[in-house]
Amino acid sequence: MPYIANEQRYDDMSYSRSGKSGIKLPQIALGLWQNFGGNRTLDIQEEMILRAFDLGINHFDLANNYGPPPGSAEENFGVIYHKHLRPYRDELLISSKAGYHMWSGPYGEWGSRKNLIASLDQSLSRMGLDYVDIFYHHRPDPDTPLEETMTALDHIVRQGKALYVGLSNYNAQQTQEAVTILRGLGTPCLVHQPNYSMLNRWIEEGLQDVLDEQGVGSIAFCPLGRGQLTNKYVDKIKAERANPTGNLKKESYTDERIAKFEALQAVAERRGQTISQLALNWVLRGNRVTSALIGASRVLQIEENVAALKAPELTAADLSEIDTILDGIGNIPW
Repeated sequence: MPYIANEQRYDDMSYSRSGKSGIKLPQIALGLWQNFGGNRTLDIQEEMILRAFDLGINHFDLANNYGPPPGSAEENFGVIYHKHLRPYRDELLISSKAGYHMWSGPYGEWGSRKNLIASLDQSLSRMGLDYVDIFYHHRPDPDTPLEETMTALDHIVRQGKALYVGLSNYNAQQTQEAVTILRGLGTPCLVHQPNYSMLNRWIEEGLQDVLDEQGVGSIAFCPLGRGQLTNKYVDKIKAERANPTGNLKKESYTDERIAKFEALQAVAERRGQTISQLALNWVLRGNRVTSALIGASRVLQIEENVAALKAPELTAADLSEIDTILDGIGNIPW
């Protein structure tokens, strides 16, 4: 039977304006970084994407290298989009990125004009789209002049291949310079996508202030600390089982850290939540972050994360307790 979207899909989702733009982002967006490549069957991916849309998640975040293998997440999303979501194109925000290694040779990564324009053309071809809604430069390039990278983003918008542009992984100074260049070109930066969670608070040291001052939104990736802020990491046995491929270093789930995660879970349970839901409420606290970008391996995770939006706001006492629990925990690099 043909897919028909839930008529109540927008009733419970919360949407926040991205900076000073006209775009509102769902407070929970779905990232296709992992679990949407060639390593998962298409029917599982289809079930997750369609359930997300039925829950009001209209923002699907991709990049040229998402998979594995690189490019397969865009290919799979394109199949699902054309099979089910094409009638809803004007309701969707579809984003992609370029900047990490994608193909051989000197132009297959970073931030040259050649790389960005070629990469987006490839992404559009893989997804079968005429344009993406947001196109990001995925990481700053230490060797290419910033003017070249930003001019390429501006050119892409003027070509009609993207409606908006964004930045990812730029620090405060780099963001300030990039946003200034883009504004001068007439293509304002819509959104910044940083790694941000209770365990990785680097954006609080300048970047958030720049975004607020410049009217740029933000969408946090890895708000659950790559799974550390889930019930999988509240004891040693679960942690070992949850990390069979070694994606997380063993320093991520020492006895000391797990004790802190158990204390966080106690805070969550007192609020009638899971630790994942607590972590999402924390990221979205105070409306300084526009949206949280979740990953998922099954539908139940999407439903659980969206349900976090129904929780009461974190109180000053809650926030103070969380800070006390996590004091000295540090961020473990990938």
